[in-house]
Amino acid sequence: MMPQLGLLPRRACAALLSQLLRRAACNHAVGYHSQGTRDLSPKQMVVREKILDMVISCFKRHGGKGLDTPAFELKEMLTEKYNEQSGLMYDLEDQGGELLSLRYDLTVPFARYLAMNKLKKMKRYQVGKVWRRESPSIVQGRYREFYQCDFDIAGQFDPMIPDAECLRIIYEILSGLQLGDFLIKVNDRRIIDGIFAVCGVPESKFRTICASMDKLDKISWKDVRHEMVAEKGLAPEVADRIGDYVQHHGGVSLVEHMLQDPRLSQNKQALEGLGSLKLLSEYLTLFAIMEKISFDLSLVRGLDYYTGVIYEAVLLQTPAQAGEDPLNVGSVAAGGRYDELVAIFDPNGHRVPCVGLSIGIERIFHIVEQRMKTSGKKVRTTETQVFVATPQRNFLRERLKLIAELWDAGIKAEMLYKNNPKLLPQLQYCEKRGIPLVVIIGEEEQKEGVIKLRSVATREEEAIKREHLVTEIQKRLSQS
Repeated sequence: MMPQLGLLPRRACAALLSQLLRRAACNHAVGYHSQGTRDLSPKQMVVREKILDMVISCFKRHGGKGLDTPAFELKEMLTEKYNEQSGLMYDLEDQGGELLSLRYDLTVPFARYLAMNKLKKMKRYQVGKVWRRESPSIVQGRYREFYQCDFDIAGQFDPMIPDAECLRIIYEILSGLQLGDFLIKVNDRRIIDGIFAVCGVPESKFRTICASMDKLDKISWKDVRHEMVAEKGLAPEVADRIGDYVQHHGGVSLVEHMLQDPRLSQNKQALEGLGSLKLLSEYLTLFAIMEKISFDLSLVRGLDYYTGVIYEAVLLQTPAQAGEDPLNVGSVAAGGRYDELVAIFDPNGHRVPCVGLSIGIERIFHIVEQRMKTSGKKVRTTETQVFVATPQRNFLRERLKLIAELWDAGIKAEMLYKNNPKLLPQLQYCEKRGIPLVVIIGEEEQKEGVIKLRSVATREEEAIKREHLVTEIQKRLSQS
């Protein structure tokens, strides 16, 4: 039992606080942080930043504008938008009693932003942390705190053109990251609702049955059917009729086949969804990515705000290489159309149709990290280009002036924080950290008005006139 600090003498109180702080620091040092979160080492940050740079570069290539929104929003604003997922939100309460929640994704805050600012068109990207209270699976790259990388197109446009571009963006990013073969599953929420209607699902159960179907990538149809019937009260014959449809996946021929289906062809919503997929396939063919697309009637995407086309990219399993764990990370990108979400936030209910995508950056990072461990590939944790060294004592002032010149020229440079360092440790420092060039200044160089420029890789040295040093360094760096 912890003693009450107010009942202890001042010295004892201070000693106890010191002990508690030391214990907390010790726990932090050995990695005791919240389950489902993690620290990232400098090596991990280098890998992450490279992946993020590639993703953001693609977003910008497609005309995206950057946006940021608060980490938390009003709880009431978020709760109704996620339905069954709302129990996974982290709730907060500030000193004034205002109920808040950490953002669950970046889509709902984006819709709120559009409505608040009365924007009718916007093509935006956003990279930021989100939080979900689900069971973490570190093996699969799933965390409670993680980054999302979103790209969305808001506005009234001709059908399926922005939707096709979103799928093209997913294709470009996954191809550029070279993660292996992948497939983008595509469906339409109107087709799903049409299937439910013709199979006899009561309209009041559409969303809850949809949530069950969303588990098909994790558990078998048999288990999903059991949940529908035993837990959600769906008639067994209705579940079986749904099962007949959700087994189907394929190319544009599947869409043609479903358009001829005697039951689906009588449903208005299903016909609209199938017509959209047929038009989408034409644009995806022109974008030269149709070979990566699979129309999959089992795909539902669990979030309630989707209204039209939905999609999800998965990596295709490949046999694990020697020393490599089999990868099972689920989807690595997903998204869809949500035409009604902005209207919920607009006082006058004005619609702003939207379609977007989210890149599963944590899962991608997990894959890249595992492969780097297997390959033993070394990662530089700094970008230092030049190290300023001296072989002699009492040259700190000269080193400080020299490194300032390099910084002024935009050159990334370092030096040891010692008055009189020995030369060997300075050179070893460069070799260990992969710094390509060393500039060496000493008495002899100072007398002759030169600086020695040393290549760390070849250990070759060349005397360069002081006034030409920056130009020579820039020349060598541009050639490397």
